[in-house]
Parts: sequence; structure tokens; C-alpha cells
Amino acid sequence: MANDRSALKRIRHNKVTRMANRYYKKSTRTAIQKLRGITESTEAIKLLPRVISMIDRLAKKNTWHKNKASNLKSSLTKQVAKIA
Repeated sequence: MANDRSALKRIRHNKVTRMANRYYKKSTRTAIQKLRGITESTEAIKLLPRVISMIDRLAKKNTWHKNKASNLKSSLTKQVAKIA
């Protein structure tokens, strides 16, 4: 375990960041799952921009890799287009 003040502060900060990342990732995964389960086109079209925004936010903060985000957005958009 680290002893100096800066290392202890870093440990505290990492914990806060880790918990925030877990929350945002879980929220996004839940929203993606909800979008994939929708069968009505109007609901799907309404929810898609919100989900894409959540994915972009995770990619911007490097929580998810940019290619993963791009692949997710592409597949979700195709799925919504297929419903409509």
C-alpha cells in the first residue's frame, strides 16, 4: 500500500472514477438491451439518439474503445432501420 499523500489521494480518486465508469457503462448496456428488445419503430427511433449519445460519451472518455462504440452504433442503427 502506498504511503505518501499523493498516492493515497490517487487511490481515493481512482475509486470514485471507477464507480462512475461502472454506473455509466451499466446504464448504457441496459439502454442498449432495451433498444434491442423494442419492436415498435416509433419507440426505437425515439430511443436511438439517446443510446447513441450515451455510447459516444463513453467513447469520448475512453471508457469504451472508439471502434467498439462505432460498431455498436452501426449495428443498432441497422437494427432500428430494419424495424422501421
